[in-house]
Amino acid sequence: MLRRLNRLTPLCSSLQDSIVPLTTQPEKILPSPHLARLTPQRFLDIYQFANKAAIKRERARIHDEMNRGLVTEMAELQKHGGKVAEANKVLIPATAAVKFPDLEVIFSDGETMKLPIRISDEVDADKLSVPKASLICLSFRAYSQEMVNSWAMPFVEAFSKSEGVHLYQVSLIDSWLLCRSPIKRFLLWTMKKPNHDESKDTLRRPMVYSFGDHYYFRKELKILNTLTGYIFLLDNFGRVRWQGFGLATKDEVSSLLSCTSLLMNE
Repeated sequence: MLRRLNRLTPLCSSLQDSIVPLTTQPEKILPSPHLARLTPQRFLDIYQFANKAAIKRERARIHDEMNRGLVTEMAELQKHGGKVAEANKVLIPATAAVKFPDLEVIFSDGETMKLPIRISDEVDADKLSVPKASLICLSFRAYSQEMVNSWAMPFVEAFSKSEGVHLYQVSLIDSWLLCRSPIKRFLLWTMKKPNHDESKDTLRRPMVYSFGDHYYFRKELKILNTLTGYIFLLDNFGRVRWQGFGLATKDEVSSLLSCTSLLMNE
């Protein structure tokens, strides 16, 4: 027994010598510079930065909406009658044109789609019929429907038999209550019932709807007054090549039709 203990004593002492105390080499337990960047404090700073940006963005929106209420829009409408600007007289060059923002719309039968239909890297133009020219008419209030019709009706009459031309009359609904699923379905159901005999119409004017928050959509298109109508003529890449506002004049309708013809031959 004593001999066995004598044999183990040198072995234990050698193992003890091989173990280095942590206090003698503190540099070996320090985190690497890469790990130091991923500390909880760093994650917290990123979160706070994103949170501050979101708060700043929301404050700007609240300030904007408080300064532009319905009373302000009504006062503006009395001054210009919905004519916030004159329509373009010529096509906007493709290099200077801005892209129309994506907008999800729904038909009265419940079918959904995304506007505009355009050529892109993700879409095979051979499999999808991309129009050469699309007229998108936006109305945020029922008041502006007459304005939209002043553009849409002459457009349909001129291009009803033309291939490669689309027309979309879009009614944008922001009301939180009307966007609730039961009421939304009821509204779409009522829209399926025409208030006139469509069988007597030679021209069809499709209407689509967009439910939800359109604040940032309006900001992209610089839409300020929601009581007027906005008309956008797009090319096959979804770029805004012509724009009109309010009630159409005879000269503006002529400009729209001629610019559409040019766009189809571009």
